[in-house]
Amino acid sequence: MLTSLAIRNVVLIEALDLEFGAGLSVLTGETGAGKSILLDSLGLALGARADSGLVRAGEHQASVIAAFNPPAPDHPAAALLAENGIDMEPGEPLLIRRMVKADGGSRAFINDQPCSAALLRDLGASLVEIHGQHDDRGLLNPRGHRAMLDTYGRCDAAAVAKAHADWRAAANALSQACETVDSAARDRDYLTHAVEELRAFAPQPGEEATLAEERAAMQRGARLTDDLATINECLTGSDGGLALLRQAARRLDRIAGEEPLLAAVLESLDRAVVEAGEAEDRLAEAAEALSFDPARLDAIETRLFDLRGLARKHQVQPDDLAALRDDMAEKLAAIEVGEEHIAALEKAVVAKADAYRSAAQALSAERQLAAGRLDAAVVGELAPLKLDAARFRTVVAPLDEGQWSAQGMDRVEFEISTNPGAPFAPLAKIASGGELSRFILALKVALAERGGADTLIFDEIDRGVGGAVADAIGERLSRLAQSNQILVVTHSPQVAARGAGHMLIAKSSNGTVTRTGVHALDDTERREEIARMLSGAEITAEARAQAERLLERA
Repeated sequence: MLTSLAIRNVVLIEALDLEFGAGLSVLTGETGAGKSILLDSLGLALGARADSGLVRAGEHQASVIAAFNPPAPDHPAAALLAENGIDMEPGEPLLIRRMVKADGGSRAFINDQPCSAALLRDLGASLVEIHGQHDDRGLLNPRGHRAMLDTYGRCDAAAVAKAHADWRAAANALSQACETVDSAARDRDYLTHAVEELRAFAPQPGEEATLAEERAAMQRGARLTDDLATINECLTGSDGGLALLRQAARRLDRIAGEEPLLAAVLESLDRAVVEAGEAEDRLAEAAEALSFDPARLDAIETRLFDLRGLARKHQVQPDDLAALRDDMAEKLAAIEVGEEHIAALEKAVVAKADAYRSAAQALSAERQLAAGRLDAAVVGELAPLKLDAARFRTVVAPLDEGQWSAQGMDRVEFEISTNPGAPFAPLAKIASGGELSRFILALKVALAERGGADTLIFDEIDRGVGGAVADAIGERLSRLAQSNQILVVTHSPQVAARGAGHMLIAKSSNGTVTRTGVHALDDTERREEIARMLSGAEITAEARAQAERLLERA
């Protein structure tokens, strides 16, 4: 519910703070007083196009703040806020702020968090409905009629939506399978040759690194072989260092007793012989480690060359060849089992389509029943609104299969015939301004108990009617106000008398500056305003008496 509206520097409004209560609130005033400015201001807060022409002359910026009661957790507005990451503190009001600069720029905020105008429009549509003679949305837009009928008839479209999703998923799986098989079949010969080649070659992940490392080791051995042979000859040959050390040690051993110093020399020689022997053993181990088979080296180089060439051929890394082989093998297998798999998928698509069709037909039957109830409810509202010659019907017609959707297989549209014998046609095409306003009211009364926005605004919906018809309009607005917050801009005293609250919109001027203001009327002021609406510029005693009677009856 809309609780307050703060307007700053919008056209003729300098500063205006309004508070709204539950039930029916009426706004009255002379023609040209600025009622449209008030609605334009609210529309701006609800995501309407930001027009720099709304900024009051001489000001650099206009702003509007609309406050609403926090939406219930299951309200569409709550879902919108959650989806867009807008936080709501428990118990705090929902604040929508919109600012328009004189140079055309605009900014929007929800609870002081920046947002887009598109989000404001979606949020505003869930909070407020504005109905008037030139309204091209809501009840006049056929695209929303199906949802309205489903809400009115409590038609559960969830089963249809699930069946449609299952059907589309099965159809997509079939399409992908057919595309895979067709693509694989076109490449059958290539795939067969490639798989055979890769299977024969048998590449392994990590093989390139293993071969390269083994080849590098063998190449190192080839480079060091000659050096090792020379070193070995120097160390172990008949004239090598180790043999000479041993010969010197034997001779020294025979004469070491002749001189004490020679014993120390002998110990050093013995250690040298031992160390040289260990060096000989390790040299042999190194030679063994660095030894290689030329044939093996050649085989490794050939394998490595072929591995890399195969990878270049298939434009993958060598380590990916094994996975490529398996993928190609799967594609070949898909060709072999494709027809059987596709046949199963085709059966699944047919079954899912049948399930969708069955659910959609059941929903269509629910809609037909709901349409009959809605037609009767609307017709019951027409005669008191002086539309007794008019007829109303809800068309539930089948769509072409290509237009079937998660919402079913029906087209729903509200149509009217305003005169006996006249053909039915869409609301907006054949109703005059006054008739259209009353049709909207009749529809809204019929639909009122089945959800929709909490706040409804009717802009001069009583234009062109008076007397009993205006009284009937007031009675229906009052009835609507039992379950919704209703704001109505009216020139009808019969409608104004029904309001739980009454605001007067007036324009004032000091000779140089013109301003629009809004004043909440007390009981006395309200009687005077209704009397003015009855009698015109000069308020008579009879008009006051009539105003009193209207207020007492309301």
